[in-house]
Amino acid sequence: MKSKSATNQRSGYLAVIGSSLAIFWPGAFIFGFPGVMAPYWKDMFQVGQGALGNIMFFVLAAVGTTMFFVGRRQEKVGIRVMITIGAVLCGLDVLMLAFVTNIFMIYVWAFVMGAASCFIYVPGLTTVQRWFPARRGLVTGIVNMMFALSAAILSPIFGYLLTGMGYVPMIVAMAITASAMGIAGAQWTDLPPRKERADPSDTASSIHDVLAGERALTVGQSVRTRSFWFLWVTWALQGAACISMVTLSTSYGLFRGFELESAVIILTAFNLASGVSRLVGGVLSDIMGRNSVMSLTFFAAAAAFYTLPHTSSLIPLAGLAIVIGFAFGTLFAVSAPLAVDCFGIVHFGAVFGMVFTAYGFVAGPIGPSLTGYLLDFTGGNYHAVFSYLGTCSLVSGVLIRYVRPPILTRPRRR
Repeated sequence: MKSKSATNQRSGYLAVIGSSLAIFWPGAFIFGFPGVMAPYWKDMFQVGQGALGNIMFFVLAAVGTTMFFVGRRQEKVGIRVMITIGAVLCGLDVLMLAFVTNIFMIYVWAFVMGAASCFIYVPGLTTVQRWFPARRGLVTGIVNMMFALSAAILSPIFGYLLTGMGYVPMIVAMAITASAMGIAGAQWTDLPPRKERADPSDTASSIHDVLAGERALTVGQSVRTRSFWFLWVTWALQGAACISMVTLSTSYGLFRGFELESAVIILTAFNLASGVSRLVGGVLSDIMGRNSVMSLTFFAAAAAFYTLPHTSSLIPLAGLAIVIGFAFGTLFAVSAPLAVDCFGIVHFGAVFGMVFTAYGFVAGPIGPSLTGYLLDFTGGNYHAVFSYLGTCSLVSGVLIRYVRPPILTRPRRR
């Protein structure tokens, strides 16, 4: 007969697997599908680069609108229910693509997909951190890795499916698969029983939980700290820089004279690095410190952006995309445990949802949308665009070093 601790450990592993399965397809649709389909939609709807950049704006706007709501509601509705809602919403949203007739319907699809990802992402991160309080960087890194790695895996496949199956059959097949995988994964994502959320025999886990119990800042308390706003601005700037690569990667490859199949390699390299770094960055942050790992990768991304306009060969371009993707993955993987370190796990969903408003409401307009319109206005001046994005990364590398756990004052005893 299995011991209770062994059963609990197995449930924790299943929570990580379930969260990863549920977030797989939304990640592919957000980070891979728009980049692959952008040239197709550009010809289909006769629009410019700025209109295509708006696709990611609507994804991020949905994130900014929905993430905080999900973070608050998951405490009442439950993790499994929230993730199941997200999986169903994802499938129905993809099915809508079979009926699009203009770019504005693509914007609706992008907004709903961003909202669907929120119903999976925050509950998924919450449950894995509750199961593994001493290894938060590792488990959030695994879930985040699947969020981005899915795009690297499926981006080349999207193109083959489009030519091999046709647009509508491909959409129907993806919608069914995405919903089925997400619903199945949701069944393993329940939180651990409250009294079993830390192993008393595990000293590191026990100490960490004690500290987390003392550090339980509400949203109102968190937004009054300097650390919250430094993290918020970092998400706005670094998020804008990196998410712009989703639509710029393939377009820049085509600008350099490559065929679509070759240009997609740049996007694939970006997403592959974004996926892998979410695990590697999470693990390194447990060892080296959250701020140091994030700062170093952001500075490296800045250097890569400044170098991109001077590079025309495919392999170097893919290498630079890898550096930027690594910074993007680190932003996702390490921000969550850093937020817990600073503000506690108790109100993590709501606090992290507030941080994500920077990504949703600011990163989109100043990132994909602005760079798209700059390219239209300047006739394809990628030098100006990449220099601007490099500066965003540079400033983020400085700001993130000042995100520290705020000093908590205890009331004096009388």
